[in-house]
Amino acid sequence: MPRDLFTESEYERRVERTKQRLREEGLDAIVVADPANMNYLAGYDGWSFYVHQAVIVTRERDEPVWVGRDMDGNGARATTWLSEESIRAYSDDHVHSPHDLHPMDYVAGVLEDLDVDDGRIGLEMDASYFTAKSYTRLQSNLPEADFEDATLLVGWIRIKKSEQELEYMREATRISEEAMLAGLDAIEAGIPEYEAAAAIYDRLIRGTDDYGGDYPSIVPLMPSGDHTGTPHLTWTDRPFTDDELVLIELSGCRHRYHSPLARTAYVGDPPAAVQETADVVIEGIEAALDAVEPGVTCEAVETAWRETIAQYGLEKEDRIGYSMGLGYPPDWGEHTASIRPGDETVLEEDMTFHMIPGIWEDDFGVELSETFHVTATGAEPLADFPRELFTI
Repeated sequence: MPRDLFTESEYERRVERTKQRLREEGLDAIVVADPANMNYLAGYDGWSFYVHQAVIVTRERDEPVWVGRDMDGNGARATTWLSEESIRAYSDDHVHSPHDLHPMDYVAGVLEDLDVDDGRIGLEMDASYFTAKSYTRLQSNLPEADFEDATLLVGWIRIKKSEQELEYMREATRISEEAMLAGLDAIEAGIPEYEAAAAIYDRLIRGTDDYGGDYPSIVPLMPSGDHTGTPHLTWTDRPFTDDELVLIELSGCRHRYHSPLARTAYVGDPPAAVQETADVVIEGIEAALDAVEPGVTCEAVETAWRETIAQYGLEKEDRIGYSMGLGYPPDWGEHTASIRPGDETVLEEDMTFHMIPGIWEDDFGVELSETFHVTATGAEPLADFPRELFTI
């Protein structure tokens, strides 16, 4: 029996919106390989994305079709809203096959069975788990088909959240807050970095007193010491020392929905330059959040940040945020709208973003982030966590 995470009518609305996009783009079908998009359309939730799998949506069929490994078929029955005829499984000899078999050979057969083998078929060309071999096998199996890049078609549908999705993100936020507290509490001179990571992971999974957590799409990021000028390092065996910075970026996860949170801590008394940079980051993010409202562009929100920090002689070339929510490794981002110069995406109610406008210099970095929901009146930061440079 499928998990009761969303109503069947919500899934049906998602599929109908996808079918409408197919009609607008002149596509007969789309082969969805991104695990988050598979979940969004079908509800499928399993750690099986290390082998090839897909959800197929056609313009004519009411239900999507899940396609995956035979041993994962029962997982589809357990987690999706689909009927039995919409669950198709390939035999295990297609997996890492020594017999020149490939899962996309089976997918091609399903597309033929759905009578779209000579139509215009969208593919998620830039999805993390859709390989070059997948593309060439589909081409060789379906020579009459016209394949088109539809990588972001479902992503743009996902960008506005339902009330139930927002509720799961709020629950993920409570987990993020607990995990951040656990990480900050664990940092101490002489304590190995992995101890702080372990404390964070413990809380990410244990969740709150009311519910547990899921594994996040990105591991806790925790550069420290001489490495805080880069945001994407993890942890080591090295013990924390006095007079050093520690960056923490993490996310609670609830039913695959995320709510990232980042903060910066200093072990000891922070130098004036570090405190001043933290103050500018805080002022800048608050100005950017104040600029959020339906009808403004992502670019305009970034401009508020840019103009604020420019008063202090600082600049940042990278984007300062991105749309996000439902996700699987390696990312919780939706790869659609970004808060950056040149992005003219117009904000609408019920979009959700992770705003992370850190300053990463050559010798040190400071980051602070908020996940926010676009409401009718502006930005609703989901976390209730102090915006400050924490001292240990």
